[in-house]
Amino acid sequence: MRPALLALGISLASIGAATAMEPATFSMVRAEFDAARINDADVLTWEGDAWVGGDRDKLWFKSEGEIEDGDVTGAEIQALWSHAIADFWDVQAGVRLDLEPDSTAHLALGVQGLAPYRFETEATAFLSEHGDVSARLRQSLDLHLSQRLIAEPYAELEAYAQDVPRLDVGAGFANGEIGLQVRYEVTRKFAPYVDLTWERALGETASRRRAAGAEVENAAVRAGLRFWY
Repeated sequence: MRPALLALGISLASIGAATAMEPATFSMVRAEFDAARINDADVLTWEGDAWVGGDRDKLWFKSEGEIEDGDVTGAEIQALWSHAIADFWDVQAGVRLDLEPDSTAHLALGVQGLAPYRFETEATAFLSEHGDVSARLRQSLDLHLSQRLIAEPYAELEAYAQDVPRLDVGAGFANGEIGLQVRYEVTRKFAPYVDLTWERALGETASRRRAAGAEVENAAVRAGLRFWY
């Protein structure tokens, strides 16, 4: 009986070890929705992301967009494979689809993680189906004023490698945004917030907008909700 019991013990140990070696799968969903009155228009915006995977590899989905007086003026979704390359840093690759103002597909390649002093950083380059090359950089930092009250300054910069007449943007830095979001975490997964934002067209893009009689900058106070699980 002893050899049989020994064989059974080895088999159970092997199964347990194999199960322990299987990577655990986790997931997360985060979304923000807010509203503001900008240039006499009611503007609703959303931004969100979700991921599923393990410690090293994840599948990410990201989306953002804007609705102005009931019309969708901008919307995009991204699907990205993310792979950890260092502590707190992932490389991401996949596709981005712009739904509005024009339906356009892009390849996407970038990095995401924590820069020194714990700045959350996203830097991504895009190649559109039309051959246009662009890049987007976003940084933010959480400042805990108390256990529940958090101030988050952030900045975003967008640039193009060439003129893109169909989007009315010029080569170089095209758009910049800075803001300060102050949120109160009612729970760890639900927080109302106020967001102070300032956006401006830059360089050749600003010149094109001025020539067309369009606004080149705006400021807004947004009120919204953030939740995650």
